[in-house]
Amino acid sequence: MFIGHFALGFAAKRVAPQTSLGTLFLAAQFVDLLWPTLLLLGVERVAIDAALSGAPLVFVHYPISHSLLGAIGWAGVLGMVYFAVSHQRRGAWVVALLVASHWVLDLLVHRADLPLLLAGGPRLGLGLWDSPGVAQVLEVALFLACFAVYLRTPAGKGAGFKPWVLAAVLLAIQIANAVGPPPPSMEAIAWVGQAQWLLVAAGYWADRPTRGRRGLQAGAAVGGRPFGAGR
Repeated sequence: MFIGHFALGFAAKRVAPQTSLGTLFLAAQFVDLLWPTLLLLGVERVAIDAALSGAPLVFVHYPISHSLLGAIGWAGVLGMVYFAVSHQRRGAWVVALLVASHWVLDLLVHRADLPLLLAGGPRLGLGLWDSPGVAQVLEVALFLACFAVYLRTPAGKGAGFKPWVLAAVLLAIQIANAVGPPPPSMEAIAWVGQAQWLLVAAGYWADRPTRGRRGLQAGAAVGGRPFGAGR
């Protein structure tokens, strides 16, 4: 699951319009932003099995980032931090729910490797990765639906071409992940995973109005109409 997490970030703009798309991306993908660092530190581990259909990954140990209890804990932390900084109650709830949603979406595609507890315990997963065609269709359909929701928000309407560029980049990465060769090592997975911070930054960029539309919005705030408009 990759583009599906960003999909929920796009859609969440509808219910948290004051929260930047970059922050919504950060929340929706936080679990997978934390995981690469824990891999590099040797705290969590993953193995590669090229014989597996779908994602060629065997998640050996990752309870801090990917357990249900861990996801709930991180959801609470990020929600409280966002509220402390912004004082936006709705935005804080949305951030927290997006963090927790990561585990739910992963549950659909992962094999039975998602732990419930920090100490391990039962592992769950519905295993759509074993039907990669179905998994890809569902994930891309989710993304397109959520992106359409975002485009109908004031931010989506005011950002011009930028959300379309970001969506194209995300779809290109999704396709590359689906058809590309297995990663060569755990370290390669971790360093590529760190590059997702660039996608969070792109969310902040894409959510800002373009220059021309920014001027129209500023003008509309003065006398209820753009500067230069006839009275």
